[in-house]
Amino acid sequence: MHVKPDQHGSHAGGHHGHGEHDSGGNTVLGFWIYLMSDCLIFATLFATFGVLAANTAGAPGGREIFDLPYVAIETVILLISSFTFGMAGLHLQAGAKAKVMQWLGITFVFGAVFIVMEIHEFMALIAEGAGPSRSAFLSAYFTLVGTHGLHVTAGLLWLATMIHQVWRFGLDGVVRRRLACLSLFWHFLDLIWICVFTFVYLRGVL
Repeated sequence: MHVKPDQHGSHAGGHHGHGEHDSGGNTVLGFWIYLMSDCLIFATLFATFGVLAANTAGAPGGREIFDLPYVAIETVILLISSFTFGMAGLHLQAGAKAKVMQWLGITFVFGAVFIVMEIHEFMALIAEGAGPSRSAFLSAYFTLVGTHGLHVTAGLLWLATMIHQVWRFGLDGVVRRRLACLSLFWHFLDLIWICVFTFVYLRGVL
């Protein structure tokens, strides 16, 4: 029996492939479970840093190595990226595809600047002989801050992926759910960085 092909078949098939394995409830629940596991990881790293913060073994401590104004600029940049992501969310609710992509792109730029600044900070410390192998304090510091940096880098890759998906698929239900999860992840990283800035840097120079 001859079946008349659907004139929109190729597009529908591609869209179906885009979301066929993406169950909304499972996606959100799985992401919250992941986020809670991340909280445990960072809680462990903060606790470890707190225990080892005084173990400098004759190496420089926080007062000697931390450039608070520089880190404050990093902090402002990351907080601005959280604001720009919020703007993307507002335009997502309005269904403005081009504006969503624009604000996601701006968020990516701010996140990338943050990472570049962090890498520069690490390289400067290592060049000054304050690398992670110098003392327990420095080892805990590089591990905690570096783990956050790796998460931001993963967030940047996710951002780039979502910009592509918005461009290709539009603002359908699947893309909206994924952007909602990414928004939670990005704001979570901002919250963790505020804790890092307060507990590591401010506490370290006082």
